[in-house]
Amino acid sequence: MHDALMAEDRGIPAVAIMTNRFEQTARGVTELNGVPDYPFVVIGHPIANDRDEDLAAKAEEAVLRMIPLLTERPA
Repeated sequence: MHDALMAEDRGIPAVAIMTNRFEQTARGVTELNGVPDYPFVVIGHPIANDRDEDLAAKAEEAVLRMIPLLTERPA
């Protein structure tokens, strides 16, 4: 989350992706940085032992959810 927020501060559109195990922490980071409504993508946890097919499905899901976050931002 921190890296995405730093990129945004530099004018680079970014979307953080994390597993649901870290969602609460990510929300805390956005609140502490003054952007409590900053959108991010959450995927299922864990990923460490996922099969290639499962990782590919999670990646595809994340990309599909990222696209509108990057392209449909208010001006």
